[in-house]
Amino acid sequence: MKVNAQSVNFVADKKLINFIENRLDKLDLFYDKVISSDVYLKVQNTSAKENKIVEIKVQIPRDQLIVKKQCKSFEEAVDNACSSLERQLVKKKQKLRAHA
Repeated sequence: MKVNAQSVNFVADKKLINFIENRLDKLDLFYDKVISSDVYLKVQNTSAKENKIVEIKVQIPRDQLIVKKQCKSFEEAVDNACSSLERQLVKKKQKLRAHA
């Protein structure tokens, strides 16, 4: 799967990008028709500790899934977003099976 990661107003280090790619590669276990994914990393300028925002858009045939999470660290946000995506992909797969 093609992973396109973009960081807004900062430069993401290689370790973070590798973590994101590895985590998103696991989505193939839940739904094998994932085409690509776009990951947007943002830091919100607030006094709150939970100022890291991760938005993931996953392209699948005839559809697009979007998940946005805000946490203390990017790793935690990516992990939470991927868990949500896994649930959505499993639902999508079950619906397809029901119609087939």
